[in-house]
Amino acid sequence: MAEALLKRELSARAKSTRGITVHSAGLGALVGHPAAEYAVTLMAEIGEDISGHRARQMQPDMVSEADLVLVMEAVHKRAISDAHPTARGKIYRLGEWQGQDIDDPYRQSKAAYQQALAEINTGVTRWVEKITAK
Repeated sequence: MAEALLKRELSARAKSTRGITVHSAGLGALVGHPAAEYAVTLMAEIGEDISGHRARQMQPDMVSEADLVLVMEAVHKRAISDAHPTARGKIYRLGEWQGQDIDDPYRQSKAAYQQALAEINTGVTRWVEKITAK
């Protein structure tokens, strides 16, 4: 959900998105699995098709090549920072500006996915403001 929203908001707000790429990967991803049904449904309701999404595992080169790494929870930030100490200054929570973690709704209710989507949307909005500021 975060990948699709970040791509959409960057495209809508940035004068140019050349040179900006957005990827998602997990620390404990079920590699090759599609997005959860509730995630697909909720995103479709806002005009985003993530039905083709397939989970992938974060790889060291992804971290080293990225200018910014956004994670959902502080525990993810610590895990990536510990594994990649030279990347510490570019790893932040998506909810950093709100001072919050965004809980993974995996295997939870539709309401949990709705809550996560709302928090992701807020985080994306705040980050896009920072990324596109001149």
